[in-house]
This record gives sequence, C-alpha cells and structure tokens, in this order.
Amino acid sequence: MTHSVAREPQRRNSRSNRARILATARQELGRNPDVTLEEIARASGVVRRTLFGHFPGRAALLEALAEEASEALRAVLAVAARPEDPAERALAHFVYSIWPVGDRYRLLLALAQRDLGIERVADILAPARDEVTAILARGQRTGVFHTQLPPAVLSAGLEGMHIALLEEVNTGALEDDGTRTAVATLVAAGVPEGRARAVVDDVLSAAGVGQDAGAEAGAGTED
Repeated sequence: MTHSVAREPQRRNSRSNRARILATARQELGRNPDVTLEEIARASGVVRRTLFGHFPGRAALLEALAEEASEALRAVLAVAARPEDPAERALAHFVYSIWPVGDRYRLLLALAQRDLGIERVADILAPARDEVTAILARGQRTGVFHTQLPPAVLSAGLEGMHIALLEEVNTGALEDDGTRTAVATLVAAGVPEGRARAVVDDVLSAAGVGQDAGAEAGAGTED
C-alpha cells in the first residue's frame, strides 16, 4: 500500500511528460515535418532519455500521434453526425464540430506520404470523409447543394479548402473558431451566402454559441 502511494506521483509525472511530449510534437511537426526527436524533447522541456522512454523512436511517436488523432476524430464523429437534420444544417454542424481537432487532421495529412503512410492516414480519416460525402450526396439529392461534382470529389475539394484555412489560422493570418469555415463550406457546396449565414447562426445558437461569432463569420466572406 505504501509503495503504491509512493509510486502514484511518479505515474502522474510520467503521464504529464507523455502528454506534454505529444502536444509539443503536434505543434513542432505542424511547423516543420523534419523536426528531430531531440528538438521535440528540448521544446517539451524534457531530456532526450525521457522522450525515448515513452517513444523508442520517431515511428513510435508518430504512431502515438496517429492514434491520438484517431481517438479525437472518433469522439467528434460520435456527436457531429446528424443524419436526421437537413443536409445544409448537418454539414454546418459537422464542420463546426470537427474544427477543434483540425490541427490533428492537418498534421496527419502532412505526415501521410513520408512517415505514416497514405493508407494508414486514409484509414483514420475514412469515417470523417465518408460522413461528409454522405451529407453532400443527401444534399445533392434534395437540391440543396450543387451537382457539378460527384459527392466524393466535392468532399475532397472541401477538405483541401479546410486544410488551407487551418494553415492560415496556424500562421495567424486568419482568426476562426470554425464559424467562418462553416459558412464558406456551405457557400462552396452551393448554398447562397445569406442562407449559409442563417444556417450557421442557427447551428451556433443550438450549440449555445453567441450569434456575434456567426455574424463575424458571414462578414469574413464578403468582398
């Protein structure tokens, strides 16, 4: 019993170090995919031995980040999917819900080709991509979204736009909590701008978010 109590602070410290390393790795890899483990350890405020105690090498660290991202996306999908809602509202709710884990999404795509592998990343992102494609297909059938592109192609285009906007937020060139991107997504899918703003405002209101955020989002899409 005494030994167990004595070890608990060590366990908490170990968990804290691991969480800090992962958070720092996400940040540093997002800025520079070539960052070394030594640089990540330094930025995390731990010695190299501590980092390697948790992650024996780069592959182990990246796999931990991939699993963390997968868990975060699954958690969002559990509450973001709204199959009973009209397609435009379902899409706005999905975009706003997934925005907080956007950095993980962006990081996975950045590491896909060289480190994690395209297939591994595709497996992680498949549920989110499938959900958006299904919403777009439903909206096209009901005449809410344009039909110039097949749903899967339109979904890929919207994903590219989201990644570009996340990059802008990451560099400080754009401020957004997901509301501007939700409006832009609806507009890109074929919803008139005024209607897109109203839908996003409605989603924000239902989520308990102030209407001023939606107004700022709409203002950001004007010429």
